[in-house]
Amino acid sequence: MTAAATELADRLRALHVPGKPLVLPNVWDAAGARAVVAAGFPAVATASAAIAPSLGFDDHENTPPDEMFAAVARIAAAVDVPVTADIERGYRLPAEEIAAQLLATGAVGCNLEDSDARTGELVPVGEQAQLLAGVRAAAPELVINARVDVFLHGSGSREERIAEAVRRGKAYAEAGADCVYPLVVDGLELAEARALVDEIGVPVNVAYLPSGPSLTELAQAGVARISFGPGLFRILHGHLEAALRTIAAGGDPYSR
Repeated sequence: MTAAATELADRLRALHVPGKPLVLPNVWDAAGARAVVAAGFPAVATASAAIAPSLGFDDHENTPPDEMFAAVARIAAAVDVPVTADIERGYRLPAEEIAAQLLATGAVGCNLEDSDARTGELVPVGEQAQLLAGVRAAAPELVINARVDVFLHGSGSREERIAEAVRRGKAYAEAGADCVYPLVVDGLELAEARALVDEIGVPVNVAYLPSGPSLTELAQAGVARISFGPGLFRILHGHLEAALRTIAAGGDPYSR
C-alpha cells in the first residue's frame, strides 16, 4: 500500500468501534458514493448484489472479476474517504491476486464470505481461514471483514447456528480478519446480536433489516459496523419501476 492508502486503511479500521458503529449505506456506482460522502458518512462500502445487476450480471460471482474490480475502482476514484469492497469470495482467485487486484482499485477494505457461490454450501472453516490468512499476508494493512454465512447456508437450530457463527468468527479473527460479519437476513433478534458481539470478541458487523433492531439498539448491543447491503439499490429500483409503470399508463411520474 502507498502511504495515502495506509492512512485510509487506518481511518477505516479506527471507525469500527463497538457501541458506536460505522454505518455503511452500500452503493454500486460513483454517483452513489459521492452522495454517501455528501451526506456525511466517513466511509463508502459497495454491495456485490447491487453492482452485479447494474453491470448486467446476476450476483453470486457471476460478474467477471475484472468488471467487478473496475466498478470498485471507479467508486474509489470518486471519493476521498476509505472504500471497502464486497468481493464475495474473491471470484475463485488465489489470495495474493485477490489482494493485488483489490489494492489496485484504491479500496482499502473488503468483505470475503465463507460460502461457495457455485454450490451454495459453506466452505470448511479451515479452508476459509487459510484464504483470509493469505489475503492478510499479501496485504497487511487491508481491513478484512469476514462474512459468516451459517444463517444462509448452515443447518441446525438457531442456537446451533449462533454457536457455529461464533466458532467460525473466532477462527477468522485468528486468521487475520479485523471484523466478523454473521449475515442474518431472516430477522436478527437483539439478544442474538448481543450474543455474537460478546462471544466472537472482535468488532462485529450486522446487516440492517427493516423489521430488525434499530440503529440505536444495535449500537447499544455493541455492534461495531452496520451494513445496508443491496437494500438501497432495491428501494431505488422499486421507485424506478413504479415511475415506469406510471409512464406506461400515460401518467406523469413527477406528480405527487
